Amino acid sequence: MDNNDNIETKINFKSDTFKKYFKNTSWLFAEKILRLLISFVVTVLVVRYLGPKQFGLLSYAISFYGLFSAISILGLESISIRELVKYPERRDNILGSVFLLRLVGGIVTIIFIALTLFLSGEPTDISILILIISTSAIFQSFSVIDYYFRAEVKAKYSVYVMTASVLFTSSLKILLIILEAPLIYFAIVFSVEIVAAAAGFLLVYKHNKLKIINWKFRKETAMNLLKDSWPLILSGLVIAIYTKIDQVMIKNMLDSKELGYYAAAVRLSEAWYFIPVALTNSIFPAIVNAKKVSNKFYFNRMQKLYDILAWMAIAIAVPVSIFSRDIINIIFGNEFQSAAPVLTIYIWAGVAVFLGVASSQYLITENFTKLSFFRTFIGMIFNVILNLVLIPKYGIIGAAYATLISYSAAVFSIILFPKTRKQFFMMMKSLLFVNLINQALKIRLKRNDKT
Repeated sequence: MDNNDNIETKINFKSDTFKKYFKNTSWLFAEKILRLLISFVVTVLVVRYLGPKQFGLLSYAISFYGLFSAISILGLESISIRELVKYPERRDNILGSVFLLRLVGGIVTIIFIALTLFLSGEPTDISILILIISTSAIFQSFSVIDYYFRAEVKAKYSVYVMTASVLFTSSLKILLIILEAPLIYFAIVFSVEIVAAAAGFLLVYKHNKLKIINWKFRKETAMNLLKDSWPLILSGLVIAIYTKIDQVMIKNMLDSKELGYYAAAVRLSEAWYFIPVALTNSIFPAIVNAKKVSNKFYFNRMQKLYDILAWMAIAIAVPVSIFSRDIINIIFGNEFQSAAPVLTIYIWAGVAVFLGVASSQYLITENFTKLSFFRTFIGMIFNVILNLVLIPKYGIIGAAYATLISYSAAVFSIILFPKTRKQFFMMMKSLLFVNLINQALKIRLKRNDKT
């Protein structure tokens, strides 16, 4: 029995710990909401300007790059944060090792993409779009600075950087629309945003009286990081396939115009995905620390996270699904009405995504990285097979169903593994509103007792 199982698990809203994480989460949400609003407005303008066909080509180029992006990330994001939380005194060794690994990963990514384009015989104009977007892989190596600030629960610095880069590139996109610029310039701006963010991270790191020249690459550190992250690398590749392959397949099996409709619905559906990412990125250090205190405390925090995310996802999906046609017509115009049925279906994939982000934190905390790979592999298999079967028969609506089913299969497949089966039942409790109903019953009983 855990010696600390009697610890108080209720949230103390007055505690310094709560205030610290609440402040950090507030910064992340403020930044994400601001970026969402700005990006949303600008994306609508871009989509309306480009139209279904041109927007479909841009989405295809971004999705094609996305298939390979996991190579540049190397599964190091959460692993790096975990190590920085555990060993803050090894900051320069960890950051230096991760930076070089990600830089090499970015270069390898571009090489792989170039070879694939050459062997697949993609048209020159599309290949140029993809290669321009792919250059962002190199500059994303500076996101290791973001890992440091997240580990230190100092999200405000990342907020400054990401908000500034979005404002800058959003202004560029509006300028391109005014100047009636061709599609290639919008691909260039995609990479410019990453470059601007890299420059911003360097500035705030220096502002905190820290120097990147102190970073040191350590082979032993790098090998230990890769030892833990290699399942996440494979998992990242698998995730990339089952989150991006639908758009690539639609372009090749149907056409770019159909992809434009589908991509528009996807943008609206995935716009909400910042919520679980912001919450889990901020709370991840608290979950790691909770495990050190008590198993009861640890699982209590995980259950609360599942509850909040499940309720949020359902609260978003219900109205969007009901009013999908009106939403598409108001935002993108009547030209994109074919996207409405896709939005009705695709928005429900968010429920699995919200819970999946949370359960991923559990898998990382427990170092169940191999299980993380297996479950995403299951999702990929479902998605590829379902897209091959459903797209020819039902078009982009079939692709939406394929996404919904495969996302759910991936997240809830943790029931197959004894070590993670408890997490499955915790997620089901959230979806069935068990804790919410119990709380309502307790309140009702208290009122009855008083009367």
